[in-house]
Amino acid sequence: MDRFDVVVAGGGHAGIEAALTAARLGLKTALVTLKIETIGKMSCNPAIGGLAKGHLVREIDALGGEMAKIIDATGIHFKMLNLSKGPAVWSPRAQADRIAYMKDAQRRVLGQENLYTIASSVSGLAVKNGKVAGAVLEDGSTIPCRALVLTCGTFLNGRIHMGLTNFESGRAGEQAVKGLTETLTDLGFISGRLKTGTPPRVHINSIDFSKVEEQLPDNPPVPFSFDTEKIERRQLSCYITYTNRNTHDLLRTGLDRSPMFTGVIKAVGPRYCPSIEDKIVRFADKERHQIFLEPEGFDNPEVYVNGFSTSLPADVQEKAIRTVPGLESAHLIRLGYAVEYDFFPSYQLHPTLETQLVENLFFAGQINGTSGYEEAAAQGIMAGINAAQKLLGRPPVILDRSEAYIGVLIDDLINKTILEPYRMFTSRAEFRLLLRHDNADLRLMEIGRDSGLVGERAYEKMLRRKEEIEALTGKVRSTSISPEAFNPYAENAGSAPIEIPTPMLQLVRRPEISLGELLTMIPAESNGDYSPATVAEVEFASKYEGFLKRQQDLVDKFKRMENTAIPEWIDYDAIPSLSAESRGMLKKVRPRSLGQAARISGVRNSDLTILMVYIEKGRYRQATVSRETVA
Repeated sequence: MDRFDVVVAGGGHAGIEAALTAARLGLKTALVTLKIETIGKMSCNPAIGGLAKGHLVREIDALGGEMAKIIDATGIHFKMLNLSKGPAVWSPRAQADRIAYMKDAQRRVLGQENLYTIASSVSGLAVKNGKVAGAVLEDGSTIPCRALVLTCGTFLNGRIHMGLTNFESGRAGEQAVKGLTETLTDLGFISGRLKTGTPPRVHINSIDFSKVEEQLPDNPPVPFSFDTEKIERRQLSCYITYTNRNTHDLLRTGLDRSPMFTGVIKAVGPRYCPSIEDKIVRFADKERHQIFLEPEGFDNPEVYVNGFSTSLPADVQEKAIRTVPGLESAHLIRLGYAVEYDFFPSYQLHPTLETQLVENLFFAGQINGTSGYEEAAAQGIMAGINAAQKLLGRPPVILDRSEAYIGVLIDDLINKTILEPYRMFTSRAEFRLLLRHDNADLRLMEIGRDSGLVGERAYEKMLRRKEEIEALTGKVRSTSISPEAFNPYAENAGSAPIEIPTPMLQLVRRPEISLGELLTMIPAESNGDYSPATVAEVEFASKYEGFLKRQQDLVDKFKRMENTAIPEWIDYDAIPSLSAESRGMLKKVRPRSLGQAARISGVRNSDLTILMVYIEKGRYRQATVSRETVA
């Protein structure tokens, strides 16, 4: 069989990004997936983005990835979330045309130079001298390769549950991947078991839309990709309805046949996205729960019943869903189900997503215990970049927590104990004022270009935006507004008038004042043609300048901790004053710096001090030995 530089196992969102990345960086790459026609299939909700997840998508785009471009081409309902709060937590989200998204992803994969697709599954791997030597397929054949990226989703020993009926499957209608978990555990990897679920889909013509609340899409929609000028695709509405006491009573009749409540499912599911039967038990005092009805495409009659994820028996699902206003005559096209699958706790990885046990073996996506398309894609592009960087003899690309949500994601995976499927939230990012979705290009595109994934056209566009921001920032700091121009606007805005010409920077810091309006008050000949994105960026930086400075000070402190390296020679067993828990976790993770050590679950602050003293003493001893040797 042909020899490849990189083999990627799995054609989901992580696999797509990893395979495209490796191929675009000039490496002969094979994407091995069960079915070519399901590459890019959205197994659960046909949506991209959301709170914090939208940040990840824009960062993937800034690095040269594909997810943002695909959703821009196939989105049918764009919405900017959290607009009632500060811009730091605004997040873009879009419903996708499920079939169109999948087809567009396939078009990009199948048309990529250096990328070959193989319809099969990876059931094992060949290892030689501690390095990946090949990927073993389900038929027993081996693809020789120099690096292997595993992006197996929910397919590793996957088992679907619906009521007390269960069977092997990685996704409805598709076989599970067998043998790979066992091969990895034989090599010394630790595995675990997680669970996720999906709701029923109903036929759009069976919904009574007079009984539900319409949610209009944004007009105009905000694109995800920095390359996309505007979204011209026709948009659809989504809808909201609610469960009620009758719904909850009917759901309770099925708890004695629930795989969750009868102990059939032993794996842990996500707390932040519970099934409907879990909601009615955990939140028994709630009389109703919100349900979102989300169309799956222009030519697809399926509507995704978001908020009604369930693994209850079919008869209970059908009866309960028909008690929801608007769904009294609902025709169920597909039933909800739960799926259990194997994963490998991510403390077994380096920050590059390369495994600690086998060189040139990378994990990305749900195999690492994460949940969500966006988290998977973010890991996929980073695994693809670092696999390529290593094979090409280049330094790794590691984003830290102060640079990107992707940095937060990977840092959390490596240092935290994953007890449930991990999902990104804005609250996980301590530097979120600096890590906004709209400045991902300014933060990361230089890295994408240096890696070879961002083209000159996109890079030049980012540089022009940076120059425009600098020019407008200078104007805001050097321009004053007269009382005659400002006071009529101030009266309408509920702002205090001014008596003398006042610096624009001082005025824009008032919460009720808009920079866009202030720019109309200065002479046209001295006012540049600034894009709305530039105006928004400068307005945010001006209004929150004090907060941003304080956060930058914290970043500088964080960087100092990150730059305090822990030497390779350190022997944690030789530090008797360390607590047993801290010693165990430090040996397991092998942190690169004191900053990373401080974020490891179970490592005490007192042990960090002990570690710091030990490192300094060790360096002093080594320096003394070196001087004596020279003498």
